[in-house]
Amino acid sequence: MDFSKADNKVARKLFEVALQRELKKEMQAFSEILDQWKTQQPEDNKADYYKIFTAVTDFDKHIARRYDGLRNSWFFDTVIAMLLDKTITESDLEGFSEEAKSGILMVLKFRQQD
Repeated sequence: MDFSKADNKVARKLFEVALQRELKKEMQAFSEILDQWKTQQPEDNKADYYKIFTAVTDFDKHIARRYDGLRNSWFFDTVIAMLLDKTITESDLEGFSEEAKSGILMVLKFRQQD
């Protein structure tokens, strides 16, 4: 399903909200890794450095796949993916047209059954 121009505008705003939520959540996860390192104070820091490095790298790849270079034709599927991974909730869909919301919720229900 392709969104209307108005729904594309809503989706772009929603992507920024979702990105900020993901960044906040992941920054907290990075902080937990560093707090654990501070508490343990190991002599060999390589493993802990690798832990933070891979966490940042993996998250960067996720963010790039999800948000970089999004085409309008991908907006619908991206919104579904964000709902499935709970980055956004159904209440975040309020700005969409009724047609777009019903299409999103129909596909979401179908994908949740898998």
